[in-house]
Amino acid sequence: MSKGFQVGALAIMTALALWAQPAGAPKVGVLHVKGNVYLIYGAGTNITMQVNDQVVVLVDAGPAEWSEQIRAAIREVTSKPIGYILQTSADPSHTGGTAKLAEGGFFMLESANQSRPQSSVVAHINVLNRMTAKEAAIPSAMWPTDTYDSADWKLYANDEPVIVEHAPAAHSDGDSIVFFRRSDVVSTGDIFDMTGYPVIDESHGGSLQGILDELNHILKDITVAKENEQGGTMIIPGHGHVCDRNDLANYRDMLTIIRDRIMALAKKGLTLEQVKAAKPTYDYDGGYGRENGPWTTNQFIETVYRELSKKK
Repeated sequence: MSKGFQVGALAIMTALALWAQPAGAPKVGVLHVKGNVYLIYGAGTNITMQVNDQVVVLVDAGPAEWSEQIRAAIREVTSKPIGYILQTSADPSHTGGTAKLAEGGFFMLESANQSRPQSSVVAHINVLNRMTAKEAAIPSAMWPTDTYDSADWKLYANDEPVIVEHAPAAHSDGDSIVFFRRSDVVSTGDIFDMTGYPVIDESHGGSLQGILDELNHILKDITVAKENEQGGTMIIPGHGHVCDRNDLANYRDMLTIIRDRIMALAKKGLTLEQVKAAKPTYDYDGGYGRENGPWTTNQFIETVYRELSKKK
């Protein structure tokens, strides 16, 4: 079996697993990705799980309504307690289940919070600032127990280095990516979304350029392809199937092309409505476009246009 075929098979296994479930069956499932790392899929957002003989490390916790099914998926693989929940952003779809999944976990970090009967929850400090804002009205059980405010934060779990890096001004100002170094898997959160154009949280410091900067960093400094730009380092996006370096490069190229198209139109003096009428995303809309929902193609174009207009 060729390497390219193996990578393609991994990319579609999640969808096949869902299709094979009988009507009314739970949608949440688990897929081994590489090394110590698994993907928990079907809960509205991807959850990365790393586990061996110590504790469970989760990247994100999914929405609250899926917590019991997520826990059941974890127990299909291991009976170890959840030791860490690493939050990639403050988004409810990624953090909503934090309180339920952290309950009864093993607190791995010694801090001012002291030990408690729950998992350690780690995020960039901007996530904590967002959650503790009065207008957010987010229960304290969902807040990070520990934060970092530097470029990265490292831990050693399950006999593996785990590197949490801040991605400034990307999807938001509090994004993190997580690199499981021995397993050779990167979990990106919502800076990489195989199901749509990336959501840019403009009101909380997000930007397309920040997303592109982080994607380029992952491509240049972290991922290594096995052959022909395929295989090697595996990448778990915030939504969609497991990817390799080639998938990420194609996504980066798509965003770069759209940015440059909108920039060229803006430089000609076209208004926002004229730019939207020119359909700068048209040839990519079949794979990433959305006409309705919380984040549409038009919203993506509008946000990029505003960002580029400010630079101009």
